[in-house]
Amino acid sequence: MKHLRTLGALVATTIVLSSLPEPAFAADPKDKGTMAGMAKKVRVELASSAAFNKNGQLLAVAKQGDHLLLYRSSDQGSNWSPPVIINARPEAISGDGENRPKITFAQDGGVLVSWTKPLSKPNTGEVRLARSDDDGISFGAPITVHRDRQEITHRFETMIVGGDGRVYVAWIDKRDLESAKAAKHPYRGAAIYATVSDDGGRSFKPETKVADHSCECCRIAAAVDTDGAPLILWRHVFEPNERDHALAKLNLDGTPANVERATFDRWKVDGCPHHGPALAVAPDGTRHAVWFNVKDGAGRVFYGRLKSGGIDGQRLIGGEQAARADIAIANQRMAIIWKEFDGEQTLLHAEISEDGGASFKRLALGAASGASDHPRAIAHGKELFAYWRTELEGMRVFRLP
Repeated sequence: MKHLRTLGALVATTIVLSSLPEPAFAADPKDKGTMAGMAKKVRVELASSAAFNKNGQLLAVAKQGDHLLLYRSSDQGSNWSPPVIINARPEAISGDGENRPKITFAQDGGVLVSWTKPLSKPNTGEVRLARSDDDGISFGAPITVHRDRQEITHRFETMIVGGDGRVYVAWIDKRDLESAKAAKHPYRGAAIYATVSDDGGRSFKPETKVADHSCECCRIAAAVDTDGAPLILWRHVFEPNERDHALAKLNLDGTPANVERATFDRWKVDGCPHHGPALAVAPDGTRHAVWFNVKDGAGRVFYGRLKSGGIDGQRLIGGEQAARADIAIANQRMAIIWKEFDGEQTLLHAEISEDGGASFKRLALGAASGASDHPRAIAHGKELFAYWRTELEGMRVFRLP
């Protein structure tokens, strides 16, 4: 592998640095216009996702209280529309970076938004999905995608549309853990379950188990393989307590065609790091991934090309404080983005490769003094973007040269 080329003076173009429009229900309606109402104003939460539709518009979804809001930009983030409420009926919504709401598009153009709805018991939830048939102008009532209705963990969902148009949703599920507890049998971690829709996300088939022994609270990554089949990557608990990653390719019915070990750092820990991986597939079929693990006593972010039984080109990403990396591929170009705290600010960085990950150029993208969400790498046509929502600056979009 060639040496990394660091271009400290090369800075990506910032397209927008704008504040999020305020929704009408941000204040308690009973106290509208009063000091008490202002004090009760709901704080805008940061976890969000964004994606380009087929018309080149950027759609972003974010949590505000017990609602999800959809924002739209026709100029790559320079301006945002007033928000559309996705769930007309308020409900609890998970909104942290590992368990963010997701947005994607059905093959027929329908806008799909998924999220986890927390239930009354700690660490429990159900996976919800709402569909819009009019390009996000309005949404139908949300559905729960799984048949199991136990008050247990169904959380940390991921959603992807396969090459044939089927919609796949996978999540972390603890039904097998609960069954093992009842039978007084040992069980490592949780499990990965998946379901599939063949009508564009309007309804879903009964779920199936992908794998036992997943980690409990790390986000799941998903990508479409070159044959159109979905791939999912997650942190797994390998016997007895190694928290590396596993990769599965799914069949048309959501069952696993195969499950294999994807990383080999052999981090032994009896706890969840709340730090999931990201995955992208190149046109030649190479599977590129970024992930966090502890190796040789140090917790770091890694990049590598996944292959059966090993990894090509594994190397460190960023410095000792690098975290929350994401990856995207547009044709032959690849972008890795991550954030990193320098002691005073959180900095957003990127690396761009034009040669399949053999070499990279580094970009300095931006900084945030307040809180910030996990950044997202987005591909649109031949272009690559970084999307980052921060407490003080709002939704920010960077075009990656």
